[in-house]
Amino acid sequence: MEVREKIMNEMKAAMRAKDQVRLDTIRGLQSAIKNREIELRPEPISSDDVLGVIKKLVKQRKESIEQFLTAKRQDLVDKESEELKVLEEFLPPQMTKEQLENIVRATITETGAKAVKDMGVVMKAVMAKTQGAADNKLVSEIIKSILSPAT
Repeated sequence: MEVREKIMNEMKAAMRAKDQVRLDTIRGLQSAIKNREIELRPEPISSDDVLGVIKKLVKQRKESIEQFLTAKRQDLVDKESEELKVLEEFLPPQMTKEQLENIVRATITETGAKAVKDMGVVMKAVMAKTQGAADNKLVSEIIKSILSPAT
C-alpha cells in the first residue's frame, strides 16, 4: 500500500511543519479512504480503490472551484486550489492530451466502436489502460470528439 504509506508520511510532515491547510486536506483524505474501506468490508481496500477516492476528491475540488469562480468567491477558490494541489500529489503523473488521443484512437480500433453510443465500452477500456493517469472528463471529451463525426 505505497499510496497509503505516502499519505501517512505526508501527514506527519505537515504536522511537523505546522502546515494547517495541508494537514486538514490529508486528514480529510484519510477519512474518505477509511469510509471507502468500511464500504468494501469484508474485502480489503486495494490501491485502485485508494486512487479512486483521491480522484473523486480531486473532481469535487475542481467542481467547487468552478462554482466559486461563478459566485466570485476568490477566498474559497484559493482554499480549494490549495487543497487540490495537495491531493494531486498523491495521483500518478497525468498523461498529456496527445498521449490520451493516441490511446483512445487505438482503443476505438480495438473495440470496433463506431458511434457515441459505444462510448461506454471505449471509456472502460481506456481507463483500464491508463490506470489512474488520465482525467476521466478529458478522456470522455476526446472519445466524443473522435466518435461524433462518425454519427
